[in-house]
Amino acid sequence: MTAQYWIGGFFIDSSRNQITQNKNSQTIAPKALAVLTYLAENQGKVVSQDALLAKVWKDTTVSPNTLQKNVAQLRKALGDNGDVYIKTHAKQGYSLECDVRWQKSSFDGDADSDLESADKTDIPSNSQFSQSKKPPNRSLGLRYFLIAIVVFGIIGYSTFDRRQTPMLSFGELRAVTSTDNGEFASIYSPDGQYVVFHRYSTEGCINNIWAKNTKTQKEIQLTQNFDAYGRHSFSKDGKRLVFIKTVDCSEPVNQKKCYQLVSLDFHKALESPQPMQMLLECKNSEIKYPQWLNNNDIALLQKHTDRWQLISYSMSENKSKDIYSVSGGNIIYFDYSVAEDLIALTSVHDDGKYYIETLKPDGQVISSHQIKFPNEIPNFRFIYPNFSSLDNQLIFSTGRQLFTLATDGQITNISLPIDEPMGTPVFHPNGKQMLVIKGHYDSDIVTLPLAELAQIQSVQKGQNNSQTILERSTLAEDTAIFQPNGKLLAFKSERSGDDQIWIADGQETRQLTNFPMDTYINGMDWAEDGKSILVNAYRELKQVLLDGSEKAFKLDRPVETLFQWDSKNQTALANVIVNGVIKFAEIDLASSKIRIINDKRVNWALKSEDDRIIYTDHMDRFWQPGAIEDQLIEALQDQGSRMQFLLKNNVMYGLNENFELWSYSLNESEFKIIGEMPRTIDNLTDIDETQILATLRITSRKEVAELFLRE
Repeated sequence: MTAQYWIGGFFIDSSRNQITQNKNSQTIAPKALAVLTYLAENQGKVVSQDALLAKVWKDTTVSPNTLQKNVAQLRKALGDNGDVYIKTHAKQGYSLECDVRWQKSSFDGDADSDLESADKTDIPSNSQFSQSKKPPNRSLGLRYFLIAIVVFGIIGYSTFDRRQTPMLSFGELRAVTSTDNGEFASIYSPDGQYVVFHRYSTEGCINNIWAKNTKTQKEIQLTQNFDAYGRHSFSKDGKRLVFIKTVDCSEPVNQKKCYQLVSLDFHKALESPQPMQMLLECKNSEIKYPQWLNNNDIALLQKHTDRWQLISYSMSENKSKDIYSVSGGNIIYFDYSVAEDLIALTSVHDDGKYYIETLKPDGQVISSHQIKFPNEIPNFRFIYPNFSSLDNQLIFSTGRQLFTLATDGQITNISLPIDEPMGTPVFHPNGKQMLVIKGHYDSDIVTLPLAELAQIQSVQKGQNNSQTILERSTLAEDTAIFQPNGKLLAFKSERSGDDQIWIADGQETRQLTNFPMDTYINGMDWAEDGKSILVNAYRELKQVLLDGSEKAFKLDRPVETLFQWDSKNQTALANVIVNGVIKFAEIDLASSKIRIINDKRVNWALKSEDDRIIYTDHMDRFWQPGAIEDQLIEALQDQGSRMQFLLKNNVMYGLNENFELWSYSLNESEFKIIGEMPRTIDNLTDIDETQILATLRITSRKEVAELFLRE
């Protein structure tokens, strides 16, 4: 059965999610079109709601109301105000009450070409069809169809053939910046004369915006102590830049940070650093990814509670309006093409699948297709693509691999001349080269004795260097945890090129896992008997034994962060992603069932020995779930930070924003400051009776580079 067919005067192309009549195409949600196709396959038969839900939403639990909404969308697209096309059978289901004519072959062309390949005089109009239901003259239509096959076969063969192989090839990599600082978020000016980027000074702990003239190589600081970190965008004329700046909220209520949309006069800043003009401020919602549109509005993502929506902001009217949101899902990322005046975005739908959508700046959807992940990319990976120099092709990186993403959802791997991670590819206006960010993070695993910390006023000033380095390489070591009732140390390391689990016994260190390229580990914990480790390896849970063998847990939802594993009861505390929204949950690994604890955004969570759950929210406050509502731990007000806390023998340990190590007894409700930690500590990872394990930051370098297409 092909994915193209006729229902009366309507041509349905499920491969493009389109319904077309008289050259007017409508883009329909993939699930709605799947409902129509299933009804078409059973034309004239009553299909029950249960059968439709099982077919279209396989392995996904949705309500009958979801099906009803999709049927309503189909009826609207077909101009069906009653039961002319799709008939409702009370308490039974639906049926398609008209003839279906399936395309015998599909070829590389658009819906308009398909329409032109058939004799339109043989296709009755809407009103004619609803009255007669007579099939068209098949012999004449078949002749035209065969002619079209030959013509398009000759014209389209080379185009189709090119789609089977990578269409981009890079041959040279050149450095754009090379300093001891961290450079990131690089873009070209519209005329290609400047590269604009962020530069974070590790010495001054401040971020500023810089520009580099691509001809003279002169670098120019555009701001003075600006402290912005997100993506930025040029106006179409290249005269202004727009950024997102984050500041501490003076009176935080819903969030710790306030988000400001600000702009900069680029031409004046080339002469001397300039102040920013604040366009708007969000105190109760987050905003990110501003993109200056051709109509001088600014598109950006805004998040209320846990869902992102695409909005546009008009500076002239000082108003914003919604452009696009995903019902029951979430938006991941978007990019804007100035040349095509087109928005492309990636999203998660209510079926848990990932999609690529293209739309006009007013929100009109042009296309929507499920992303087809190749074997090199895990199915749960979020994709952040930008427009490339090729039509209908975007480009993105997973670390050491580069890919194109077509607007029809196809992904193609591109060979790269580098062997280190790089990201955020952005093409030059001339289409011959692109900017990337490359670099590495270097951290060590250290241990600090608790007794000495209590006697030291300031470790980082060198009065008493009590820290001992346990594991060291020139790349990142992190997440070190003690083996229960044993002498082994498990930790995450990039020393072999990718995130892998390593084991150390004090004398020898060995690699335990061999996860695929560009795997990212976000959480690990020992079993109670110390014989295996549960690892969250790119949103999938895997139990790894000490001989390196693995057992994968198949879950319906991707795991964002693994907090803790209770191997005795086979449960895990974790953040899971439900249709693009992160939720705090407990996972039953034996049954694969997920119990949502709450819908709050949880930064870190642990369960005490007496089964009390403690978690921190997005404002770094400490909570305990209660019978009616969650309870705030008042004694730990203002003691939270971005770092995780630890739990040992019903005593909590954590670092506040002043890098003071503290403890809090859950049983006695006793709080005390233990001592001061080095300010280069990136995280606390484990604790035993005498010492605490931590990750010590050594360097964090990022550089801007250019990749050039082969001639």
